[in-house]
Amino acid sequence: MTPTQGKFPLKAFTRLETPFYYYDLDVLRQTLTTLKNEAQKNRVNVHYAIKANANPRILSMIQMYGLGIDCVSGGEIRAALKAGVPADKIVFAGVGKSDWEINLALEAGIFCFNVESLPELEVIAQLAAARSVTAPVALRINPDVQADTHHYIATGMKENKFGINLGDVDAVIDRALSLPQIRLVGLHFHIGSQILEMNNFAGLCSRVNEIQDRLARRNLMVEHINLGGGLGVDYHHPDQAAVPDFAEYFSTIRRMLRLRPGQSLHVEPGRSVVAQCGSLISKVLYVKQGSARKFAILDAGMTELIRPALYQAYHKIENISSDEDAEKYDVVGPICESSDCFGKEVTLNRVRRGDYIAVRSAGAYGETMSSNYNLRPTPKSYFSDDLI
Repeated sequence: MTPTQGKFPLKAFTRLETPFYYYDLDVLRQTLTTLKNEAQKNRVNVHYAIKANANPRILSMIQMYGLGIDCVSGGEIRAALKAGVPADKIVFAGVGKSDWEINLALEAGIFCFNVESLPELEVIAQLAAARSVTAPVALRINPDVQADTHHYIATGMKENKFGINLGDVDAVIDRALSLPQIRLVGLHFHIGSQILEMNNFAGLCSRVNEIQDRLARRNLMVEHINLGGGLGVDYHHPDQAAVPDFAEYFSTIRRMLRLRPGQSLHVEPGRSVVAQCGSLISKVLYVKQGSARKFAILDAGMTELIRPALYQAYHKIENISSDEDAEKYDVVGPICESSDCFGKEVTLNRVRRGDYIAVRSAGAYGETMSSNYNLRPTPKSYFSDDLI
């Protein structure tokens, strides 16, 4: 038996149609417990980034632990409200909020809009005026801080589409303060995703301190600072590092960030909450010997998990059916695209048709990014509590 075979209820899997997502709820509970404890210890308000995984069962458990939600669409706001998350714990981010989404958030009475541009600020003010309400907003400032991550998921450099450029901050603040339908309550930042180097967050905190000093010279102070998300996970060791180091993450922020008296601190983790609890389970359709390499062809592909094709992302892949000698395979899917590949030269216990393959650390940006390309059905999800 391979070391991780015991983590998966193989006998139960034989009753299920592959491919599917399998969630280990014990891992999720352990993660949420650690996150909640460390957040309380460091006086941090946590809003889970729902874009990472919007499965209703996952959301329900997150809500039970008292987390707020970070949304980037009207659909996500509806999902959060349906899961029982109080509206005053919901933040609404996103560079392109449509009118109906803004109206939905205004009607619900959310905690805050994270505003990314002056035109967006003007539209929110107009829509709030039409409803005779005041919209609470935090300005998302692009801090021009480099993050050590893939360039597709870096968001904090001045060439990125996100946020208000540093040179425009004063003018946008002036406009926000002039609008009676707008209540400026915070500053929001986000530098990227899958960040493991704490010095990246330290650099962000230094920039936030500079911006706060600028505001102080104008006798301005906002109610809260929101540092967004970005904390990464260990994709290479999903069992040994099942729970991210929230303690170091929060302590780094608390050590480096100079909050003003009375200011609250907010963060928006997503991947770090759910990645390690989820695995994509697939069966081997064929083992094909090529001229120079051997292929393990799965019934799951980029329609179920697009991250390797989109970001060249690494996921640990395991043959949970076999304890035979290891061989190397290119692990590929059935989609008619050459990019439909989970990994090249992957070391697996000898693969045979019908073996079960687990693609690990797939709880974040897996199910939620799945598609019906090639008219394939959306994968179902199953939970450890139900399959024991």
